[in-house]
Amino acid sequence: MNKISKYWQAGLAVAALTLLAVNPVMAKGNTSAAKDGPSQTITFDGINFGNDASQWANDGECDDPRFKGEGSAVELLDEDIARDASDCLALYKSGDISLVPKPADIVNEIDFGDNSSEWANDGECDDPRFAGKGVDDILLDEDLGKDANDCRKLFLSGQLEYLGDDPNMNNITLDGIDFGDNSSEWANDDECDDPRFAGKGMAEVLMDADLGKDANDCLALYQAGSITLSDAGNKVPDAGVIDFGDDSSEWANDGECDDPRFAGKGMADELLDIDMGKDATDCRTLFENKQIYLASGKPGDAGKAPDAGIIDFGDDSSEWNNDGECDDPRFFGEGSGVKLLLEDLGADATDCKTLFEEGKISLISATNFDFGDDSSRWNNDGECDDPRFQGEGMAVKVEPRDFASDATDCSALFDDGKISFVGGIGIMVPLETTPDASASGIDFGDDSSEWAKDGECDDPRFVGEGMAEELVSDDLKRDATDCRALFEAGKISLK
Repeated sequence: MNKISKYWQAGLAVAALTLLAVNPVMAKGNTSAAKDGPSQTITFDGINFGNDASQWANDGECDDPRFKGEGSAVELLDEDIARDASDCLALYKSGDISLVPKPADIVNEIDFGDNSSEWANDGECDDPRFAGKGVDDILLDEDLGKDANDCRKLFLSGQLEYLGDDPNMNNITLDGIDFGDNSSEWANDDECDDPRFAGKGMAEVLMDADLGKDANDCLALYQAGSITLSDAGNKVPDAGVIDFGDDSSEWANDGECDDPRFAGKGMADELLDIDMGKDATDCRTLFENKQIYLASGKPGDAGKAPDAGIIDFGDDSSEWNNDGECDDPRFFGEGSGVKLLLEDLGADATDCKTLFEEGKISLISATNFDFGDDSSRWNNDGECDDPRFQGEGMAVKVEPRDFASDATDCSALFDDGKISFVGGIGIMVPLETTPDASASGIDFGDDSSEWAKDGECDDPRFVGEGMAEELVSDDLKRDATDCRALFEAGKISLK
């Protein structure tokens, strides 16, 4: 199985910033201050703590990103380096924070293992003992100590943090945010359960008990841009305020939820509008067990049509916002744009909300999707690699490029009841036939490349910031969707 590609590859700055920390001429244990006041310079243990010029100085937390620990602020900014001296010094002396070590100083203390992982030497670290922008989005315990080359290289470059041999109980910090650990009951389920965040990657029901306890999920979704840190959180109604209706459905009390307002792994394979609000016991039980979530309709709308009020339409960051068409690929209908891109998911809110309320578009559901074709390199392997589905028949790792590209496997497993369509939030990617010459006169070819639909152009005829790092002649005219989109966005051009 392939891996989820990352479209973001920036290095962590925190480890490198420790280069600013050490002042070798100061004797250990000696504290000095140039003068009183916010601009004084404080040193201790050979560390230049700086002064108190930060906006957040003297608030009882250390805001200097060169340090980590229980006494560190949740959100850390580079501008506060050496500008929160009093707080950081007091917390350092009490043992509540410590300097972030330089990777080169501790690399020999880490047993990176070997390269026996299926995913070794692919440029991403698959070892769950590490965290940061260099790790794969899906980490498996079986890869612990099995991806040595990737993890060592990324660790030394500052793109990883070593969590230790029990990573679930270690805190993960990125971009100045303390994501906490993975001690939540719902950790590693691909949803963020931490109520400090908000966005389309969040779990439907959030509890204060999970604050700082779902680090891996929240970190991955934060890196993907699917969630952001929020002061207010993103809590939704719990089971007590949802009108589950009654048990008058023919399929009531069969252990599956048949109410089409919900989605998730506890849902029946076939959903009918006549069962809306008619399978209360099953749906309430599965909802409380977090096996389904409310995907459409307001909480009290048992038996009513889906309402725009429950849908997170996102924002208007799409290049095509406010043009009278909905460019969000979660929707379909006469009001949808002709060409839909993953990058516009949740990014055309005004258009989509207006058209949804006018009845000109609908959220895709299990009854209006196309299984697509078999263009995935993992086709016909007995597992479904299309990330629009979930269930026991799914591959362990799925990636965006396989949307609608594993039709034979997925349709067979769907008919066998071993996978189900992720209703309500499913993503429909247009199934394009071989694109011919566009208005630009360029023949972009097809999507038969192994690296098609990964957000980078792999066709060696082009150049620009949107290009993949490694290009091979075999991919000429074989990455049409990526190259066309990047060409139209002005991020690549013909040589």
